[in-house]
Amino acid sequence: METNSSPAGPLVQLDHVAVAQDEHWILRDVNLTLYPGEFLYLIGQTGSGKSSLLKAMYGEVPLAQGTGKVCGHDLNKVTRHNVYSLRRDLGMVFQDFALLPDRTASENLAFVLSSTGWSDKSAIETRVKTCLEQVGLGTKGYKMPHALSGGEQQRVAIARALLNEPPLIVADEPTGNLDPETTEEILQLLHELVRNDRSVIMATHDHDAFQRHPGRIIRCAQGQIEVLDSLSK
Repeated sequence: METNSSPAGPLVQLDHVAVAQDEHWILRDVNLTLYPGEFLYLIGQTGSGKSSLLKAMYGEVPLAQGTGKVCGHDLNKVTRHNVYSLRRDLGMVFQDFALLPDRTASENLAFVLSSTGWSDKSAIETRVKTCLEQVGLGTKGYKMPHALSGGEQQRVAIARALLNEPPLIVADEPTGNLDPETTEEILQLLHELVRNDRSVIMATHDHDAFQRHPGRIIRCAQGQIEVLDSLSK
């Protein structure tokens, strides 16, 4: 099966976007452009709109105002019937690893490939092995999730996000359940995934991460976003 290639131009283009839930305005007048090869931190207090903005990007909540494109998909045309098309071009990683508990690491990944149109068993096995090796788990595909550490489970989740070679990885608090040492390992891995044709957006509360692993910083506050040049702002 052919993998996706990144679209020309920005991976994310949001113009005067507003996000609302249950008639409550969360963010207004969001303007954001993200190009391939960038690592973007999304920060802000709990309830400031970080997760809601990410949900708008992967089609979980509709845009209340404005226009947006993510990986070439018009967000105003995304519906529950076609959202799968957008999500094929995204890799999503969450605080909750969301692994199937009754399947091995390899079987978790194979299940996703089968669900997204892959049918050749040999190709599936090869792709699963490649992605597990990318995250440093090439010898642990046989293990059940409960036999893996929290950091290893998150690595499986990241491998799952890489399966269809998406141009954009969206990570919502991916280190929230991990200890400091494991957090550092996952941060390093996420930064290693950035390349000329791929970007990462990561929502986080870990302000120390910006010093150890620099990237663009966007803060959600008081219903808007602002670009920060440094942590002192």
